[in-house]
Amino acid sequence: MAKKPDSLTFEESLLELERIVGELEQGDVSLDDALKQFERGIGLVRASQAKLEQAEQKVAILLKQEPDAPLADFLPEGE
Repeated sequence: MAKKPDSLTFEESLLELERIVGELEQGDVSLDDALKQFERGIGLVRASQAKLEQAEQKVAILLKQEPDAPLADFLPEGE
């Protein structure tokens, strides 16, 4: 059984996404399997995006040089 997307590292998620894309591009999967793969891919993308946002937030805090600053939702500039 595959690990939950949240339990994978960012790099593991990317590798699995590449594998899924490769299989779907070949077109040799049934519709049901393709939908399952797509659903898995969406979960991996969402988990990876959350990890990236956390990393961006940590970098922003470190750049402020406020080691005791509380974590808060990260909003990229322009949003």
